[in-house]
Amino acid sequence: MAWVTVIHVLLILSFFQHKKLFSTVLASGKEDVKDALRLHNVMWATKDDSRVILSWNNNLTKEETKKYTVNYILSYKFFNTTKERKERLQEKEKIIHLQLHSGFNAKVKTQLFAKETEDIIKESDWTELTYKAPPVYIQNLSCIIYNISFFNCTWHIKAEAPEDIQIFTSYRHVGKVFACQQYIKNARKKNIGCYMKEIHFQPSRKINLNITVRNLRNSSRILSYFKAFTPQKIEKLNPPINVSVSLENKSIKIHWKPPPTIGSARKKCFLYQVKITDHKIANVTAENYKYPFHKPAKRCAAQVRVKKEICIANKIWSEWSEPVFIHDEKTVDILLLSLTLFCSLVFLGGLLIYACRRYRCLEVLTTPVPHPSNKIKTWLADETHHQQHMSMQMEMNSEVTLGTAEENRDENIRPQKCLKEFVLEDL
Repeated sequence: MAWVTVIHVLLILSFFQHKKLFSTVLASGKEDVKDALRLHNVMWATKDDSRVILSWNNNLTKEETKKYTVNYILSYKFFNTTKERKERLQEKEKIIHLQLHSGFNAKVKTQLFAKETEDIIKESDWTELTYKAPPVYIQNLSCIIYNISFFNCTWHIKAEAPEDIQIFTSYRHVGKVFACQQYIKNARKKNIGCYMKEIHFQPSRKINLNITVRNLRNSSRILSYFKAFTPQKIEKLNPPINVSVSLENKSIKIHWKPPPTIGSARKKCFLYQVKITDHKIANVTAENYKYPFHKPAKRCAAQVRVKKEICIANKIWSEWSEPVFIHDEKTVDILLLSLTLFCSLVFLGGLLIYACRRYRCLEVLTTPVPHPSNKIKTWLADETHHQQHMSMQMEMNSEVTLGTAEENRDENIRPQKCLKEFVLEDL
């Protein structure tokens, strides 16, 4: 029995030794495969109108390509930018749109993976390439769609641009090419913008803007740049419409409606911001906003603005809507009472005017006085003659009375004079 135990132990040790040796051989074989591949790439670029076709190749055979999974890591960065773009590809080609860039730096490397385990077997070193394009003389290009059918683009001309150049634009959309309708010029009469109106945009079709730089002295020197836009991403919406305020259970509720748009008008597509005096700006996805009405300012204003963010990413906010003013409860009651009284007065005034017209009150007040008849005229003449006769008699009586009074006065004076003389004689 002891001999059997010893034999079992020796067999187990021998098994582990053989397993370790087998693992070493496999690892050595894998290293030999890695060393044998020695991956390297060749990279080149081809100019095709407004784009650059970046291509590369490696030294893998067809058998090696079938045996392993091959991926490529591409990294590139445009001149004068800090953002590096990185992609994992299975094709040996990448189309890069220059737009308003004058070139880029790119690099690529090849990676091999085991098909069964997806473990990385081998990867090459980076292969780098620098592509230089013709100079770009414009910068800060910005395009906006507003009022549904208006399209406006603006740009700046670089300081190093030649003095003799002029910039022209056109755009292609839904298979049609449209020239700029009206240019915006600077003080040097250089085109720095384009204004277009009454354009019908398809929200899902891109706008391909073509910018042509021409040398006015040498017509053969022409540079072209291209930039593509998605209409919904550059649409600046109008402010929300029908903004109103109502009081509900000591709370203020603000209502509004979304503005017209060239794309989807579903409620979930819009993001709103509500701004109220002395309150923080609130983000809202519904078409109303409610907040408590506790000791508000005597007079505060509410405004709303909107953009599309849910259905499609858009960074452009609309302008704020016209302010709708909110008052405290006492002021609101006074305003309601004043409005009620005003409406009542207007109603009563209208009713009075109607009654006057119905019953011809104004006609009675404005009817001219009729001329008197001949009998009335004769009576008035006799009455006038009688009054004149009576006045003459009164005058004669007054003269007689005055004459009598004057005579009596003289008679009284004579006795008084005699009395004075008598008294003086006695003295």
